[in-house]
Amino acid sequence: MPRKTKEKGTKAGAQKKKKNAGADVEAESMHRLALLEKELLRDNLALRRDEARRAKASEDQLKQRLQELEAELEGARSEGKAIYAEMSRQRRALQEEVETRSRQLEEEVRRLREQLEMCQREAEAAQEEAEQALAERDRTLAQLRAHVADMEAKYEEILHILGESRLPSHAETWPPASGI
Repeated sequence: MPRKTKEKGTKAGAQKKKKNAGADVEAESMHRLALLEKELLRDNLALRRDEARRAKASEDQLKQRLQELEAELEGARSEGKAIYAEMSRQRRALQEEVETRSRQLEEEVRRLREQLEMCQREAEAAQEEAEQALAERDRTLAQLRAHVADMEAKYEEILHILGESRLPSHAETWPPASGI
C-alpha cells in the first residue's frame, strides 16, 4: 500500500505542479493582459497626444485667422471711418458752397430788383417827360398855327389894302394865291 501512498503523493505533487502551472499560466496571462492593456493605453495616449497636437495646431491656426480677421475688421472700420470723415467733409464743403452760391444769387436778385425798380421809375419819368414834351409841342404847334393864321389874315388885309390903292388891272393878279 505504500505504493498507493506514493502515488497519492505523486498525484498530489502533480496537482501542485498543475496548480502552480495553472497559476503560472494565469499569471502569465495576466502579465500578457497587463502588457496588452499597457500597449493599448500607450497607443490610446499616443492617439490622444496626436489629437491634442492637432487640436492645438488647429487652435493656433484659428487664433491666427481670428487675429487676421480682427486686423482686417479694424482696417475696414478705420477705412469706413476715413470714408465717413471724407464724405462728411465733402458734404460740409458742398453745403457751404451751396449756401455761398445761394447768398450770391439772393444778392444778385436783390440788386436786379433794385435795377428793375430804378429802370421802371426812369421809364415812367421818361414817359411823363415825353408826354409833357408832346403836350408842349402840341401847344407850340397850336400857337404857331394860330400865329400863322393871324399873320395870313393880316397879310391878306395888307394885300387887300395895297391892292385897292393900285391900278385895277393889277388887282386881279395881286394878291398872290393864298398858302404862300
